[in-house]
Amino acid sequence: MAMIERTEWYDLLRATNWTPKYVTEDELFPEEMSGHRGIPIEDWETYDEPYKVTYPEYVEIQREKDAGAYSVKAALARDKFLERADPGWISILQAHYGALALAEYGAIVGEARMARFSKAPGNRNMATFGMMDETRHAQLQLFFPHANCKLDRKWDWAHKALHTNEWAALAGRHFFEDIIHSRDAISMGIMLTFAFETGFTNMQFLGLAADAAEAGDHTFSSLISSIQTDESRHAQQGGPMVKLLVEKGMKADAQRLIDIAFWRSWKLFSVLTGPMMDYYTPMEHRSQSFKEFMQEWIVGQFERSILDMGLDKPWYWDQFLRDLDETHHGMHLGVWYWRPTVWWNPRAGVNPDEREWLEEKYPGWNDTFGKCWDVIIDNLVNDRVEQTLPETLPLVCNMSNIPIVGTPADGWNVKDYPLKYKDRLYHFGSEPDRWCFEQEPERYADHLSFVDRFLAGMMEPMDLSGALKYMSLAPGEIGEDAYGLAWADIYKEMAHKKAG
Repeated sequence: MAMIERTEWYDLLRATNWTPKYVTEDELFPEEMSGHRGIPIEDWETYDEPYKVTYPEYVEIQREKDAGAYSVKAALARDKFLERADPGWISILQAHYGALALAEYGAIVGEARMARFSKAPGNRNMATFGMMDETRHAQLQLFFPHANCKLDRKWDWAHKALHTNEWAALAGRHFFEDIIHSRDAISMGIMLTFAFETGFTNMQFLGLAADAAEAGDHTFSSLISSIQTDESRHAQQGGPMVKLLVEKGMKADAQRLIDIAFWRSWKLFSVLTGPMMDYYTPMEHRSQSFKEFMQEWIVGQFERSILDMGLDKPWYWDQFLRDLDETHHGMHLGVWYWRPTVWWNPRAGVNPDEREWLEEKYPGWNDTFGKCWDVIIDNLVNDRVEQTLPETLPLVCNMSNIPIVGTPADGWNVKDYPLKYKDRLYHFGSEPDRWCFEQEPERYADHLSFVDRFLAGMMEPMDLSGALKYMSLAPGEIGEDAYGLAWADIYKEMAHKKAG
C-alpha cells in the first residue's frame, strides 16, 4: 500500500462502517449518544471532512510540533523572561492557563463521543486524531506553567481552577458541560467544533500568538501556535455535519445549536479575551483592539462560514455587533473591582495614554466606562483604597454565570432580563441569554449560580471572606492589582500639580 498514491487508498482507510451481527444498528449507535436524527447510515457515509490526514502523517507532524515547542521552552529557560515581563502579561498567561488547560481535557470527552458514536466514518476517523490533539493541548498547557509554580502560587491554578468553585471556573464548567459533556455526538460536534472552535478558539490562539510574539514571550507564542494548527484541523469536523442536516431539511435544528453555542462562547470570551487584549497587554505590544480583532477574525470569517453552509446569521447578530463596543469593558471593570475573587492579578490599564487609546478605539469610552474609572482614580489619589474593593456580590446571569454588565454613565443601558420558570425567578444579562435558557429550560433550571449558592447559605460566613473560602482562594492566590496600584501615582502627581 505504501507504493500506492495516497488518494487511491485514503477513502478505503477511513470508510470503517460495517453491518453489525450481534446488535442492531440502533443499539450500536443509540440516538441519545449518536444524534443521527434518523438519517440513514448511507447518508452519513457521505460526510467529507475538508482536512485529510493519515496516522503516519499525523505522528510525523505532531512530533515536529512538540519538538519545536519544547525546544523553544528549553532554549529560553535561562532567559528568565517571566521575571522581567510586564505584570499585565503575566496575568494574561495565568488567566489563560487556568481557564483552558483542563478544558482541553474535557474536550477529549467530546472527541471521544464522536469517535465512538458518530455514524459518519470520516467523522470517527478525524475525531480519533482530535482526541490525541486535545490530550496534547492539555498536557502542554499543564506542563509549561508548572515550571513557574516556584515563582508564584497562581501558576498552580492551571491545574486547580476548574476543580474549584471560583466564580469564573463555575462559568467555564457550566459552558463546557453544556456543549461538550451532555450532548449527543452530532450536537456536540456542531456546538464545539463549528461554533466554539471555528468561531472563537482558533482565532483566539492566533491573536494570543501574535501578542505573545510582540511582547517578546517566544515560549508562549510557540506553544500557542503549535496548538492553533491542531485547532484549525479538527475544528472543521462540524461543517460537514451542518451541511448534511441542512440537506436533510433540519436547518432549524443546526441553526439553534449554533446560535446557542455562539452566544455562550461570546459571553465567555468577553470576560477572558477582551480584557486581555485591550487592558492587560502593554499598549506598545497591542497588534489590534479586541473589537478590531473580532471584526476581522470572528465577524467576517464566521459570518461567511455560516452563510456558506446555508444557514442564517444568528437572530441576535446586530446586538452582538453592538456588544463588541461595550461588554468586555464592563467585564474588565468588574473583574478589576472584584479582583480578590480571581486567581490572576488584573491590570487596570487606564493610565492617561491608555485612556486616550481606548477613546480612539471606542469613541465615547471616557464618557461611559471612563467615568467609573474616574471615581476609582479619585479614591486611589485620596488613599481610599478600601473604596476600590468589594463588600457585596454582583448580580450574576443564570445562563452565562458571569456578572450582568452594561454601559454606565452617559450610555446607561444596564438591564436585567428576568424569567419565572416553575416558581423560581431567574436573572439574565441579555435577551439572547434568556433565549438560550428557554430553548431547553430543563437542561439549565436546577443549576445554581455563584450568587444563588451564596443566598442558599453555602458560604460561611456570608461575607467576602466566606466567598473566598468557598472559591478555594487562599492567601498568595487571591488576585491583586497587577502593579500594586502604582499606576495611580501619575494621577496623584497630576492632582498635586493642580492643587499647587
